[in-house]
Amino acid sequence: MSQQQTPPVVLVDGSSYLFRAFHALPPLITSKGHPTGAIKGVISMIRRLEQDFPGSRVVVVFDAKGKTFRHDLYPEYKANRPPMPDDLRVQIAPIHEIIRAMGLPLLIIPEVEADDVIGTLAHEATAKGIDVVISTGDKDMAQLVSDHVTLINTMTETRMDRGGVIDKFGVAPEQIIDYLTLVGDSVDNIPGVTKCGPKTAVKWLQAYGTLDELTVRADEIKGKIGENLRAALPQLPLSHELATIKTDVELEIDLEQLAHSPQDDQQLLSLFREYEFKSWVADLASSADASGSAADETHPEPEDPGRDYHTITSQDQLDSWLQRLREAPLFAFDTETTSLNYSQAQVVGVSFAITPGEAAYVPLGHDYMGAPEQLDRDETLALLKPLLEDPARAKVGQNLKYDKNVLANHGITLNGIAEDTMLESYVLNSVGTRHDMDSLALKYLGISTIHFEDIAGKGAKQLTFNQIELEQAAPYAAEDADITLRLHQALRPQLADTGRLQEVYETIDLPLVPVLSRMEQRGALVDAALLRTQSQELAERMAELETLAYEEAGEQFNLGSPKQLQSIFYDKMGLPVIKKTPKGAPSTAEPVLQELAHEHELPRLILEHRSLSKLKSTYTDSLPGMINPRSGRIHTSYHQAVAATGRLSSSEPNLQNIPIRTPQGRRIRQAFVAPDGYKLMAADYSQIELRIMAHLSEDEGLLNAFAHGEDIHKATAAEVFGVGVDEVSADQRRSAKAINFGLIYGMSAFGLARQLDVERKVAQQYIDRYFDRYPGVLRYMDAIRKQAHEDGFVETLFGRRLYLPEINARNKQMQQAAERTAINAPMQGTAADIIKKAMLSVERWLTEDHPDDARMIMQVHDELILEVRSSAVDTIREGLVSRMSAAAELSVPLLVEAGVGNNWDEAH
Repeated sequence: MSQQQTPPVVLVDGSSYLFRAFHALPPLITSKGHPTGAIKGVISMIRRLEQDFPGSRVVVVFDAKGKTFRHDLYPEYKANRPPMPDDLRVQIAPIHEIIRAMGLPLLIIPEVEADDVIGTLAHEATAKGIDVVISTGDKDMAQLVSDHVTLINTMTETRMDRGGVIDKFGVAPEQIIDYLTLVGDSVDNIPGVTKCGPKTAVKWLQAYGTLDELTVRADEIKGKIGENLRAALPQLPLSHELATIKTDVELEIDLEQLAHSPQDDQQLLSLFREYEFKSWVADLASSADASGSAADETHPEPEDPGRDYHTITSQDQLDSWLQRLREAPLFAFDTETTSLNYSQAQVVGVSFAITPGEAAYVPLGHDYMGAPEQLDRDETLALLKPLLEDPARAKVGQNLKYDKNVLANHGITLNGIAEDTMLESYVLNSVGTRHDMDSLALKYLGISTIHFEDIAGKGAKQLTFNQIELEQAAPYAAEDADITLRLHQALRPQLADTGRLQEVYETIDLPLVPVLSRMEQRGALVDAALLRTQSQELAERMAELETLAYEEAGEQFNLGSPKQLQSIFYDKMGLPVIKKTPKGAPSTAEPVLQELAHEHELPRLILEHRSLSKLKSTYTDSLPGMINPRSGRIHTSYHQAVAATGRLSSSEPNLQNIPIRTPQGRRIRQAFVAPDGYKLMAADYSQIELRIMAHLSEDEGLLNAFAHGEDIHKATAAEVFGVGVDEVSADQRRSAKAINFGLIYGMSAFGLARQLDVERKVAQQYIDRYFDRYPGVLRYMDAIRKQAHEDGFVETLFGRRLYLPEINARNKQMQQAAERTAINAPMQGTAADIIKKAMLSVERWLTEDHPDDARMIMQVHDELILEVRSSAVDTIREGLVSRMSAAAELSVPLLVEAGVGNNWDEAH
C-alpha cells in the first residue's frame, strides 16, 4: 500500500459479516426474546474498524432485498441458498438503525450486490489516489486487491494484500475472476468446470496465464478433466460474468459525499439499551462523561443532573442535612460497613440522597493510618436513630434488608422501608439482568458506576471499607445513594405500567423485607456437638465406601478425580459412554453416574461417596463454624432477587438444599434444635403445586380428587393403570407420583421413562392415559405454551411475571426448555407467592397476638419453621394452619400439615 498522509477509506461488506456473525456466534437473546447475536457480531466488527483506522471514512454496504442483474443473466443464480432464518431476518433492521445512529454512511443499492457497490467505490478511490481497505469475509473480493486495495477479515484477524492473495489462492488478484470461473461456486450456484478444484484451476492458470488462453488451447488438456473443460466451454463466459464484481455501478453519491454524520448518542444509547448490550452502554456513558455529551442522560430524566457530592465531617453540616432529610418526602439511604456478613458487620459510614445528582457521605469509622477526623459514630447514629426508626419517614435503598440488619447491630430498628430498587428491578423482570446496583445502573441509566474493586482492590489483599481513604470512599458511597434514588425514579413508573407488577411489589415482595430481616436476626439454634459427631460418622462411612470402590475397581485411585474415573470406567471396565464432555472425553458427571449405577456397582459407590462428601463439607463440618459467638445461633441470609420464579433462596448456610429423603440429610435436620422451654413447629403445604395446577387447568378430575380429600397419587394411579383406588399398589402410586410431578415440570416421555426405568413407549402410554383422564391439564399446557410464544412471558396467579427470552429461539432444545419453564413457572411462582403471603400474615399475627409465644425462624421451600413456647403449641398450631391455608383462594383446599418436635426432623 502506498505511503501517504490521507487515511484509507474503509469499505465494510455488511452482508458478508451478517451471515458469518449469525452462524459463528452463540445465539444471544434479550430478556424480551429478541435475537441479537448477529447484531452484536456485525456492530462489534464495525466498532473495531473505527478503532483500528482512526480518521478513516468508514462506509458500510449491505445487499438490497430482491433480485439483481445476475438473476436476469442466470435465473438459477443463488438458487441453492436456503431462505434467510427468521432469527437473522429480524436483526437486519436493528443493525441498520445502529449504523445510522453511529453516523456512518450506509449504502443499500437495489439490483446490484454489496460487492458491486464496494467494487465501484474502491475503483473510484484508487482513481483519486486514495488507498482502500475492504473489510469482508468473501473470497470473491480478492479480485479487487491491488497496490492500493487491501482486504481485511476482522473475524479471522487476517489481512490480504497482493502477496497475500497469491499465497492464499496460488494466483494473482487479476487472475481471481478466471479462477472463480473455473472452480465455480456451489453456494452462489455458478457453474464451473466439473471436477475442477482449486489445485487444477491454479495449475492451468499458472501454465496458460488467462482463461482466454486456456479456452483457445483447451485441446491440450488430456484425460477426463480435459473432456470436462471442453464440455464447459459454452457456459464459461456466463460464469465469468457472474463472478465478476462490477466497478461501474451508477451511484447517486460519490465518495467525497459519503461523509460521517455526528453520532446520535441518545439514539445509540436507546438502541444499546433496547438490545441489552450492557458493555456498550457503559462505553457510551463513560465517553459521555469525558466529553460532556448527552449520552449520559438518565432515563426517564430529561437531562443529566450532574454530581454534587458532599463529605460530612462537621456537626453543622450534619445538622443541615438532618433537617433536609426530616423534610424530604423520600430519601435514599445506604450504609458502608466492615463486612458483607450482616451479623458481624459494623457501620463505617452512611450516605443520603434527596434529589438526583446531589448526595452526602458521613464517614464514621475510617481508621487507616492518617485518616482525617470524623464525627463520632455512636453520637451520630444516636442523632440518626429517630429519623431511621420513624415509619413515617420514607426511605429507598438497594437491598435495605442488609442495612436494616447492620443497623440492628447498633441498636437501631430501621423502619419506613418505602422502596427497594433491587426488588423493583427483580419484580419488573427477574431474568432481565442481575439485580446489583452496578448492573442496574448500566441497564436502566446507562451509567457505569464506581465498582467496589476499583477502590478496594481484589482477592486476599482487598481492603475493608474502613481501610479505604476518604478521597476514594466518599464519592463511591455518595454515588450509591444518588444512583439508588435515580434507579427508583426510573424503575417505579415501569412497574406501574406493566401488568399487575406494582401490586406484586407493594403487597408481596416489599413488605416481606422486614419479615425476612427479623427471621435472619433471630437465627436458628444448632447442636454443634451433634454435628461434629455426624461429621465423624460420615468420614467413617466415606472411608468404607473408598475401600469398597478400590475392591470393585481392582486398584486404589482418587475418587474425586474425573480423569482417573474415566480411565477406570471406560478404559479398564469398558462401561458404555453415555455422554461426552465439551472436549470430547467420556463424562463422569452425576447424571451419567446415576444412569450407570442402574447396572454397575462402582458408579453407585462413587455417587454415595460424593453425596456424603458434599453433606460433610457443606453442613456438618461448616455449620459449627457459622455459629455467631454473640447469639450462639446460625443466621442465614435469605435472598429475594435470585430465583427467577419468585422463590426465596438462602446462603451461609443454604437451608434449601439439605436433603430430606436420606437418613444423613435427616440427621443434619436433627441438629437444628429448640431452646429450653420451646418446641420446633414445622408447617408445610401438601402438594401445593399440584393443587395450583388443578386450579389453573380447571380440570374436573383433579378438582374432584382434591375436593374429596383423595390421595392424588393414588387417584392418578387408578386412572392411569385402570384399577380401583383400593387396588393401587405402592409401585403404581410411586409411578403416578412421578407422572404427576413430572408433567408439571414439562417432563417428556423420554424423561419419564428414565425416571420410572421403563421403555419410552410405555412412558408415553402412561402420559397419554393421564391426559385422557385429565384433559383440562393438556388444554392448560397447550394454552400456556401458546401464550408464552406470543407474549414472551407467563404469570403467576397474583400477576408476577417470568420472561422467557429463549421461548422463540432458533435452537429447538433451548426453545423446548423454555416451554417446560412456561408450564411450570406459573405453578412454582404461585406457590412462592402463596408462602410469602402466608409469612406476612403469620408474622403480623404473632407480633400482635403472641409476641412471647412463638417466632418464625426459617422458611424452606413450602415449609415454615417456628420456635413455639411448649405451653402454646396447640394454640399456635391451630392459628398457623388456618393462616397458611387462607393465604390464597383456590378452587381446591390449601392443605397444611404441621408437626412438632424437639428438633427440625421430629417436627417435619
